[in-house]
Amino acid sequence: MTSRDETEAPPAPGEPSGALERHGAGEVSTERAGGAALDTTEAPDTASELETVSSDEPASVADGDEGEPAPGTGRRRRPLRTSLVVLAAITVTAAAGVAATGTIGGDGGDSAGSAPAGPPATAKVERTTLTDTESVDGNLGYGDATTVQAPASPSGTGDGQSSQGDQSGQSGQSGQEGASGGSAGDGIVTWVPEEGAVVERGETVYRVDQQRVPLLYGSFPLYRTLQSGSEGDDVEMLEKNLRALGHKGFTVDETYDSATAEAVRDWQDDLNREETGTVSAKDAVVASGARRVADVKASPGAALSGSVLSWTGTERIVSVDLDVQFEDLVEKGTKATVQLPDNNTVEAEVTDIGTPSTAQSDDSASGSGDAGSGESDDKATLPVELTVKDQKGLGRYQAAAVEVTLKAESRKDVLVVPVAALVAQRGGGYAVEVVTADGTEYRPVKLGMFADSKVEVSGEGIKEGTVVGVPK
Repeated sequence: MTSRDETEAPPAPGEPSGALERHGAGEVSTERAGGAALDTTEAPDTASELETVSSDEPASVADGDEGEPAPGTGRRRRPLRTSLVVLAAITVTAAAGVAATGTIGGDGGDSAGSAPAGPPATAKVERTTLTDTESVDGNLGYGDATTVQAPASPSGTGDGQSSQGDQSGQSGQSGQEGASGGSAGDGIVTWVPEEGAVVERGETVYRVDQQRVPLLYGSFPLYRTLQSGSEGDDVEMLEKNLRALGHKGFTVDETYDSATAEAVRDWQDDLNREETGTVSAKDAVVASGARRVADVKASPGAALSGSVLSWTGTERIVSVDLDVQFEDLVEKGTKATVQLPDNNTVEAEVTDIGTPSTAQSDDSASGSGDAGSGESDDKATLPVELTVKDQKGLGRYQAAAVEVTLKAESRKDVLVVPVAALVAQRGGGYAVEVVTADGTEYRPVKLGMFADSKVEVSGEGIKEGTVVGVPK
C-alpha cells in the first residue's frame, strides 16, 4: 500500500473538506536563492483559507495525528498526504527568495514587484483534467472458491410446499461448505472434471453410477422433489433452465404441471437418465452462473460423500483489502487502473464492497499482547472486488500481485502549474513568478486540487500559456 502522511490540517469552522485532501506523489525543490533549510509550516485545507496563511507563524506538524471530523459534517476526514510537506517547503522556498531579491512582502505593505533576474527554469500554465488517485496493493485471481457437497436426503416430497420452507436438506449444491454430505452408499463417483475446467449450464458437474449431474443456474439450491402439483419459486427456477436449454411446450411460472413434467422427461432423455418426469434435490447442482473448477476433492471409485469439488467464477477479478481510512475512495462504479507484474495496465471497476474486518495478529490471538496498554496491532480492512472487462488484457496471469490505482476524483478543464512553481507570500497566500516581456513579477493565486505533482490555480493574470518560474 502507498504510505500516507498522517498529518491533518483542520478546516476553518463551517468549511467542508477541501481540495487539498490528497494528491499524487510529487517532489518540490526546497531551495531557491539563499538555499534556506526546510521548515514545517501547516498547510491550508481549502483554496478559500489560503489567504490566512502566514509564514511568520508556523504550526507544529506531528507525524501520525489522525484526522478529525470536519465541522458541520459527521464524517471523519482522511489525513492529508504530501500537500502539507509540499506547502511547507514552498513557504521556506519563498522566504529564501525574499531574502535574495526582496521582491515579495517587505514589511507587509508592498505590492508584487518585478524580480531583478529570470528564474532558473520555466513552465507554462496548462489547461487539463486533474485526477486524484490512490495506489494500493491487490491480488489478481478468480475470487473465493465455494464447495460442492454430495447430496443428502431431500427434505420435501413434492407436496406443493413453498420454496421458502425448510431448507435443512440443501445438498449437492455449491456454497454449502461445512454442511454434512450424503452418507456412503449414495452411489459411486465415476467421473469428475479437471482443475481449471469451466462448467456451464446443462453441462456435467460430476457423474454418479455413470449418471450425469448437470449444472443449473439459480440463486438457491434444489432442496425437495419437484413433480406435478408442486408450486413455488424453485419450480420457476427449474422451468427457466429448461427453457434456456431449448425445451418448450410449457409456461414459465411457479406451477409444475403436466407440460412441465413432459419437458423434464425430454431433458432426462438428453441426459440418458430414466424419464420419470420428476426432479429430486440430487439430480442437479445449482450455481449463479458458469463455474471454473478450482480443486477436485472426490476421486472416481470413491463413495459419493462429503465435498466433491470447489469452484469459482470464470472471469479473473482483482481483490483489494483496503485500509478503512481510504473507505471514501471507493463505491460501486469507481474506476481504477490495474498494473500487472509485466508493467502492462488494464482498466477495472469496483463491483463489490464487503464489510470491514479486523485481522488479529498472532500476539493478540494468543493473548500475549499488552492488555493494559489499550493498543492493538489489528488493522481494519475493507474487502473490495474489481472486475476487468478486458480479460485478454490480463494476459496469461491466473494469479498475481498487482498494483491498483483508484481514481477518486477528477476536476475537468482547470488551469494547473507544477507544485514547485508555488511561492508562499509573507503576508499570507501563494503566488507564482510570472515571466513577462519586462522581466518577472509575482502574481497571487488561489489553489485547488493537487494531483500528479501539479496543482490547480486561478487568479488575475493567470491563463493558459502563461510562463511561470520553476526552481531547478
